[in-house]
Amino acid sequence: MALHKPRLSFWQIVNMNVGFFGIQFSFGLQQSSMSPIYSYLGADEASLPYLWLAGPVTGLLVQPLVGALSDRTLSRWGRRRPYFLIGAILCSLGLLAMPFSSALWMAASLLWILDSANNVTMEPYRAFVSDRLAPAQHSLGFLTQSAFTGLGQTLAYLTPSLLVFLGMSRDAVSGSHIPHVVIAAFLIGAVFSLGSVLWTLKTTPELPLDDEEIRRIRAAPVGWRSTLAEIGAAVRDMPSTMRQLALVQLFQWYAMFCYWQYIVLSLAATMFHSTDPASPGFREAGLLNGQIGAFYNFIAFLAAFALVPFTRRYGPKAMHSVCLALAGAGMLSMPLIHSPSLLLLPMLGIGVAWASMMGNPYVILAGSIPPERTGVYMGIFNMFIVIPMIIQILTLPLYYRAWLGGHPENVIRLAGALLLCAAVAMLLVKVKAARGREAGDVGKDPAAAAGAAAKG
Repeated sequence: MALHKPRLSFWQIVNMNVGFFGIQFSFGLQQSSMSPIYSYLGADEASLPYLWLAGPVTGLLVQPLVGALSDRTLSRWGRRRPYFLIGAILCSLGLLAMPFSSALWMAASLLWILDSANNVTMEPYRAFVSDRLAPAQHSLGFLTQSAFTGLGQTLAYLTPSLLVFLGMSRDAVSGSHIPHVVIAAFLIGAVFSLGSVLWTLKTTPELPLDDEEIRRIRAAPVGWRSTLAEIGAAVRDMPSTMRQLALVQLFQWYAMFCYWQYIVLSLAATMFHSTDPASPGFREAGLLNGQIGAFYNFIAFLAAFALVPFTRRYGPKAMHSVCLALAGAGMLSMPLIHSPSLLLLPMLGIGVAWASMMGNPYVILAGSIPPERTGVYMGIFNMFIVIPMIIQILTLPLYYRAWLGGHPENVIRLAGALLLCAAVAMLLVKVKAARGREAGDVGKDPAAAAGAAAKG
């Protein structure tokens, strides 16, 4: 890596992260719309988790591989940028096709393509941010990325309701019973996905590698076997801090997958007393989920920056634990709420936790891994996200009816309890100080740099 990383202004860091807006708009559409789309196409309620298998499996296979490949890439277009450009193009094509699915198998197949594309983009993008910024600006860089996660997903959740507000019919549906407002939202997402990444490519070049790094990359063995060997070696050499984060990730991502899969069904049951996907109440639940989802993602957008001074003072470990506890309490309370306006209260806690999930673990991670292995370790860290999701997919259908009574609102309660477990597990993580601390850094942990970065 280049020996000197110039300090970037706030707006340069914003430009660098604009592409994450489109990536997360795509993820937001999946989170808010895939379970309803599957239900419209006739999916069984208990089997919904199986239909979400594409995301975690492609993440498990694609992200470590692409992360390792990007560490070794030398091209005229850069080291990381070719990957997130190709991924954005494929993602846009998947978004264009998804809402026109005519059968369950078609929607599930397209989700595999869409998630593969998103995963090609994701970890090289995170490594790009780490490559481009000096350690003193890592916190601001990743929390800005978290802010764009909140903004992209806010608009993704809110787009169907905005289209209804602008005059589209909430009850108009295609021949596959998919609402026209959902179809339009996916088409808009396709434009955002590619356009935002192109903006980052235009405004933010990669730093040139120094001669020593170029020699190291050229001397490394090539081929898929050597890439897999590099992944295996990185797993064996994994820093202890990264290993300790695994339990936190298990609880929090099992919980979030429960929430995304069953929140519409839970709202339909508790708010509109409906379990029929063809009923007006079920469509109302979908729109309500879009509104509250937009709200918690907007809170995440604001919280990503608001968390900086608190993280600087109390550390990323304590702050992430508090944020997870707030989300857990919020989810536990949701099935007891029967007024749509009161649902905004638990969304506050979920929004703050979502900002923390997308920022603080990466602040801790960036301070504990060797710079020359950033891509592969970012990819491996994603395994700590997708493996809990795979476990959730394979286990929840086994006890959905036996232990949870076949009630989707009980899945939301389970998610809340697991987030509280994650909050406790976070307190057990030992955080090491970031290497390469600059003179202006303050505090005891990797997030301490955020203060100096924010003041710059």
